[in-house]
Amino acid sequence: MNRDLTVGKPESVLWRFCMPLFGSIVFQQLYNIADSLVAGKFIGENALAAVGNSYEITLIFIAFAFGCNIGCSVVVSQYFGAKRYGEMKTAVHTGMIASAVTCLILMLIGIFGCDALLKLIRTPAEIFDDSSLYLDVYALGLPFVFFYNISEGIFSALGDSKTPFCFLAVSSLSNIGMDVLFVAGFHMGVAGVAWATFLCQGVSCVVALIFVFRRLRGMPSDEPSQAFSLPIFKKFAMVAIPSILQQSFISVGNIIIQGVINGFGPAVVAGYSAAVKLNNLVITSFTTLANGISNYTAQNLGAKKLERIREGFRAGAKMVWLLSIPLIALYWLSSDALIKLFVENPSRTALDTGRAFLRILSPFYLIISIKLVADGVLRGSSMMKQFMISTFTDLTLRVALAFVLSAAMGATGIWCAWPVGWSIAAVLSILFYRRGAWMQHPAVPSAQ
Repeated sequence: MNRDLTVGKPESVLWRFCMPLFGSIVFQQLYNIADSLVAGKFIGENALAAVGNSYEITLIFIAFAFGCNIGCSVVVSQYFGAKRYGEMKTAVHTGMIASAVTCLILMLIGIFGCDALLKLIRTPAEIFDDSSLYLDVYALGLPFVFFYNISEGIFSALGDSKTPFCFLAVSSLSNIGMDVLFVAGFHMGVAGVAWATFLCQGVSCVVALIFVFRRLRGMPSDEPSQAFSLPIFKKFAMVAIPSILQQSFISVGNIIIQGVINGFGPAVVAGYSAAVKLNNLVITSFTTLANGISNYTAQNLGAKKLERIREGFRAGAKMVWLLSIPLIALYWLSSDALIKLFVENPSRTALDTGRAFLRILSPFYLIISIKLVADGVLRGSSMMKQFMISTFTDLTLRVALAFVLSAAMGATGIWCAWPVGWSIAAVLSILFYRRGAWMQHPAVPSAQ
């Protein structure tokens, strides 16, 4: 069901809207976590390392899908908030066409160029073939990744966070079952992990698209929609391209860091692969909540209710901090048990690597979460220049410090680079948020 985010108490509105988004991303991450868990448990430590090594490259593809999601979501939100439904439908069509072209290009790159990327990041010989196989299958499934992300963005733009949650819950749980069936039952190895994800993502994508177009047909509009609009495409691109660049550069940075990690051998790669999946579960969850705040900001911007944006930021900050505290405690106190979920009998090196990563990074979830909330407001209000500056600062610092500190401290030095980048970027994002037009509006009662 569509939801107008421009009315009601901002804190209550955001909690109701964002909690299903949080649940959705938890299930979304189960796709990747399930792949690594099943690979580590049923195949072995090298299989876990192969899936984890491939994951850093798949994040480049996901970056483009995520950027298209954000671009479509923000533009559709603004038209929905302004009640201009004909232009809103045109924005949906335009976003899908642009995404289809982008997806086709990336598929070709993925099919013909992944081995070169694996060599570039110094993939150990023991895991090269499995990494390549996983990426080949993943590239074939890119249309499912793209169009599911676009569908999820459209639902979020309409204020509906429950429908994609239901899709992902069913799909991710099915993926776990298919992973186990293909790997443990059919003994397909890493190929079974890849094909299970391919099939489940395909089904969820098709179902999501059907529901999207049904929803749009049920929304009346005075003016006819178009198949493609160049002015709307420019609006889409103004948000999508910086978001793609942001995620892509982060992914490229992670690939560079992965290359440094690979130099420490398969055991360190395996420990990092398990721990980074747990870390990404948290970071991606915060990012998804920030996307909800982007939708909230965009709808209120379209409705010219700027005073609600400041209230939304405060509510978002409270939300992510309440989620951060138990996660920090969990990762600190149960790091060994969490790593062992991925590998039946992890080597001491793998276990020590995963534990160090989680314990160094997790306290800084309080900092990165507030940065992402501020980023959500910046994206929703199309302040993309400021958003990019903050993101690139984080990335540059993390990559540079990973090289410098690893030379002096070994693999532990790489993990120490994260908090520095997060902290400085958080300061920048908050400063940029405080320069927004909504800060010049007087505080108003939040209940309406």
